[in-house]
Amino acid sequence: MTNNVWSFELEKDKQVKAGTLLLSEPFMLDENFSRTVVVVCEHDKQNGSMGLIINKPVKLRLSEILPGFPDFNGKIFLGGPVGTDTMQFLHRLGNKIEGSVELADGLFWGGNFEQIKLLIENNSISTDDIAFYIGYSGWGADDQLQKELEENSWIISDVKADYVFDFRESIWRDVLKEMGGVYEVMAGYPENPILN
Repeated sequence: MTNNVWSFELEKDKQVKAGTLLLSEPFMLDENFSRTVVVVCEHDKQNGSMGLIINKPVKLRLSEILPGFPDFNGKIFLGGPVGTDTMQFLHRLGNKIEGSVELADGLFWGGNFEQIKLLIENNSISTDDIAFYIGYSGWGADDQLQKELEENSWIISDVKADYVFDFRESIWRDVLKEMGGVYEVMAGYPENPILN
């Protein structure tokens, strides 16, 4: 997945786990992941890793994807190229949703979808409390993600609920700037280094 255009020595002490962010390296050529920010939802050596891209919005309504779903103008994103016939969701509803997994402070993944529908029907969810994802991003149990990390294809950062729910187009740059140092420099890189 890497294209070896750049060769900064990045921090190696950060570890991937559920609730971390993966930011694609500045010149990643894979169009599925170019300038993406992925929230890691699962990370397990035996089963691989799974995450959701949080900065690829799609212009659809939930009722267009899920016939019979209550009218709700929620945020919808392309979570990744795998399982595009599935729907995932991140929310800040915590224990209101049975089976949800806490990824970080104020950030939860999944849970009982019927409860989500009921809360929407009762106008008990704000569009700022939940985001939906078509498909997901996945890495095999054969250390696929670890190999990509060793090739500097991904930059690991901490996740904040605001990154997900206060969506902005510039999130990839903004997170790198917050990280400071060499990452802040990367935030200013052009998408195509030939144009610089």
